Parts: sequence; C-alpha cells; structure tokens
Amino acid sequence: MDYLSITGPSRLNGEVTISGAKNAALPLMAATLLCDRPVTVSNIPDVADIRTLLKLFGKLGSRFDFENGTLRIDNSALSSTTATYDIVKTMRASILVLGPLLARFGRCEVSLPGGCAIGQRPIDLHLKALEQMGATIEIKNGYVVATAPDGLKGARIIFDKITVTGSENIIMAAALAKGKTEIINAAREPEVVQLCEELQKSGVEIEGIGTDELTVYGTDRQPVCLRDFAVIPDRIEAGTYLCAAAITYGSITLKNVRPDHLDAVTAKLQEAGCRIESDTNTLTLHPAARLRAFEISTTEYPGFPTDMQAQFMALATQAEGVSIIEERLFENRFMHVSELQRLGASIHLKGNTATLHGPIQLLGADVMATDLRASSALVLAGLAASGVTNVHRIYHLDRGYENLHGKLATLGAKIERLKE
Repeated sequence: MDYLSITGPSRLNGEVTISGAKNAALPLMAATLLCDRPVTVSNIPDVADIRTLLKLFGKLGSRFDFENGTLRIDNSALSSTTATYDIVKTMRASILVLGPLLARFGRCEVSLPGGCAIGQRPIDLHLKALEQMGATIEIKNGYVVATAPDGLKGARIIFDKITVTGSENIIMAAALAKGKTEIINAAREPEVVQLCEELQKSGVEIEGIGTDELTVYGTDRQPVCLRDFAVIPDRIEAGTYLCAAAITYGSITLKNVRPDHLDAVTAKLQEAGCRIESDTNTLTLHPAARLRAFEISTTEYPGFPTDMQAQFMALATQAEGVSIIEERLFENRFMHVSELQRLGASIHLKGNTATLHGPIQLLGADVMATDLRASSALVLAGLAASGVTNVHRIYHLDRGYENLHGKLATLGAKIERLKE
C-alpha cells in the first residue's frame, strides 16, 4: 500500500493545470448509456473512480478505449444490464447507471452502493422518483431490481432534499421517458448543468438549466445521439490547490479552470486575506500578508461546497483568530479532525460545528486518510507542518485527484509517494 511522505514547511509557487472534473465525468459517462452509437469524451481525469466505472462498463458489454484523458466508447450492443456488487460497493457513483439503463432497456439490476463513509446518502429519493415515472422497484439480495417494460413516463418529481446524483439519475431517465418530466428542487451544481447541456445538444429538450426547476421532454425510448465533448475543469481540485498555496503563503496560477465555478471558495480565500486574479480560464492566488480567521457553513451550490470543508479546516489552523466551520450536509464529515489534531491543530468539535484557534505550529506526524477530501486536508497540513508528515491510506486520494503528488512537487513541495 502506498503513502505520501511530506517534508515541511514549504512554500508553493508556479503554475498547475487542473484536470477534468471527476464529479462531472462520472454522470456524463453514465449518459453514454443512453446513446447507441460511438461517442468521444475528452478531458477525463485518470483517477480510480473513473477506472472503476469503466470496469463496470466492461461488464455491461461496452466497447471502449481510454487513453491520455480521452474516452472513446460504444454502447450500441450491451450484453448486460446488471451492475454487480463487487464494483458498486467501492463507489457510490455507480448508482448513476440505474436511470439510463432502466430508461433505455426497461429493466436493470444495480447493487446497493458503497463509497466514502462520510454519512448517510440514501438512494430512496432516486427510487421514489423512478416509481413516480412508472417503474416497479424491488430490493432483492442487496440489489435494486427496477423494471419498466413499457418504458418510463414523464412525471412531476419533487425532491424532498437536494440530491446531486438523484437529480442526475432522474435527468437521464427523463431523457428517454415518454412525455414531460418536471424536476422540482433539482441540484444546480456545474456538473448537473453540463449533463443537461450535453443532453440538450443531443436533441433532448430541457428547460430551466442552471435553476432548481428542470423540465425534460423525453424521446420515448429513442436513444440519444451524444456529440463529442470535453468534461469541465474540476472545481474541487482547483480549490484544493488554491488552499495549498494559501496555507504555505505561496503564489500559484491555475490553468484550465472555470473561475465562475469557484466563487464561494475564492470569496472565503479573500476573506482570509488572499488576493485573487482571474480571467476566462486561469486564476491566480497571491498570498495573504497574514491569514485571517473565517467562518464557513457548507451548503448546496452555489453555496460553499462540502467537498472543500476539510481543506479549509487545514487552512484555518494557520489563520489568526477563531475560525468556525459548520458542516450542514454530511453528519460524519469531520473524521479528519482527530488526524489534524495529531499534527497539533487546536480544534473543538461540538455536533456539526468545529471551532479552530490559530495560528498553530503544526508538527509532522503519521496520519491516516479517512475519505477522499479528508486525505487532501492532511496533505495540505503536512505542507505547512514542520518535519515529516506521512499520510497513509492514500487510495482515498487516488479516487479523485490525478497525480496530486506530482503536481505538488512541480510547485515546490517536498513530497514523495512511497510503499509501506
């Protein structure tokens, strides 16, 4: 098993190119199941979650080639509509094949999902919506068995709470349904927006893109014809590198980035004292003279993203004053607190709120990653800590960051990937 060894403190400077967004690539790859002809998708990050979904596609009978960030995939002759436990248990996003498989073929079996242990993320909302669209849903031997032999029918779907994967699943299901589907309280994340945009370009009429009320006019089981497209840049990877520069008092420029997707993140960095410059697809962070404390409450887009909470907690250890971080989306997403405390962080945790006192001189230690974003927070803390920090269980990092240690090294970090 690999781990990262970081010798700090170090100051990061230079340029880094942001990869495609994993959280956009996964639903977009699932959307190719709606298509019965070859399609090429570029700017896909080479990370473990992508490889996992491709493994699932292989079991479904897809023909594909994935090289240098470009996926060429042909789903015209699938041989199976079963997403097996051995794959789905490792990645929750596998549930995204449920909507498109059911809509196109009228039947599928998808194992109940696994993934990061950051709290309950039930798929009840997905299943309830599909039932409203005429599907019969049963849970058998740990599998969701969904049938709609006459196809799905348009319906008015009101989500009780905002769900990103739920919105994506129902958007894809609605694309091939008969008639009009209204989705109320839909997620507004950029990843959801791109999914809608690519389906719209393929001929599916969608109204309200970018809002929380979507109307999808389905094709009545006629496969869509997706055009070749590129995945949007990863806003969470971008935010992570911005925090890496801020915590080390460095200056970096991000290339291949969408600054408009990062407004909530850059606003907090500016509140902490950093200066931001941006244009169409680049963004530069200049360090604070002295980092200032800040307050964060995670919420759905366009609010502050839960996927950046851990990185900002690492940053708060170096900010002067008292920072308060409230996690409002996932109840178990503070598992990195105890590991940051091993490095010397002063964190008081009460319920879903963390209070941090800073700045604190962090000291290198052995720490253990507990989920994807917690892993990156420990790396950031290691960059600021004195001495050697070894981050173990970095297979979590590999799920969502492409060549993190290599990119950090080009910015001046003293970081190595080693074997246990």
